[in-house]
Amino acid sequence: MSTEGEYYVPESSKLPLFAAIGLGIIAVGAGSWVQGQSSLTFWVGSFVIAATLYKWFSIVINENMAGMNSDQLKRSYVWGMSWFIFSEVMFFAVFFGSLWYIRALVLPWLGGETTATTSNDLLWSGFEPTWPLMVTPDQAANGESAQFTGPEQNMSFPGWDRILQWLPLWNTVILLSSSVTVHIAHTGLKNNDRKKFNLWLGITVLLGMIFLVLQAEEYIEAYVHMGLTLESGIYGTIFFMMTGFHGAHVTFGTIMLLVQFLRGLKGHFNDKDQFGFEAASWYWHFVDVVWVGLFLFVYILA
Repeated sequence: MSTEGEYYVPESSKLPLFAAIGLGIIAVGAGSWVQGQSSLTFWVGSFVIAATLYKWFSIVINENMAGMNSDQLKRSYVWGMSWFIFSEVMFFAVFFGSLWYIRALVLPWLGGETTATTSNDLLWSGFEPTWPLMVTPDQAANGESAQFTGPEQNMSFPGWDRILQWLPLWNTVILLSSSVTVHIAHTGLKNNDRKKFNLWLGITVLLGMIFLVLQAEEYIEAYVHMGLTLESGIYGTIFFMMTGFHGAHVTFGTIMLLVQFLRGLKGHFNDKDQFGFEAASWYWHFVDVVWVGLFLFVYILA
């Protein structure tokens, strides 16, 4: 049993090496996949990292359940998770910054706002510096711009008459509701109400899954019905990059909460020791806040 002032030092492990190898395989596989090659390498890397994390976290959980973690070590977990979320904030800040840079600075420059040279001299005849920009120079040069024009061909606000069919709105309602449900679950755990904790955390996991299903449906609608793809100009690239990475974070967050839900069913956590769940809930609230920004700047103001 570890006490205050002591710091438990685990045995030497090869798990960090396996994690690095898995991430490396994922990077190579992802690069090959987007170039039209097989996705097998990516999924092999994903399996390696998933198996490594499962083993790694199992060890950490067992150590904590055995009382090996001192207060000092638990504080290091808090700081570690805090810095991790901060790094994620900076990650998305780059995306939002890129969106602002393109819309507020690049398009006016290309439109000749600050120079005598117009975009027609730099890009193609008939170019208009308006957002959303869904045409690339190659598409314009080859006469393909028509299929990417028109306000119906992007994912922005469709009008009040179609608002109930607008999937991003329902995703917003679902994700914000999940932030409330995870808070209720946290309240139940603090009050040692195990039934309340399990119920509302299970609802949160279900809402996360529903969000992912609706986002997949949104992508199908964009690709199949609108012709909006990653190649649809800078708008298509930014839209899928920002919403796609957020979707990946929702996936990770849902998995994290699912693990905490399964641990809760086993009787893990109490009002004094609940960091595993708290870390997952912090991450989930972060994901919710990012979505609010996406909904405002990518959908509403598109």
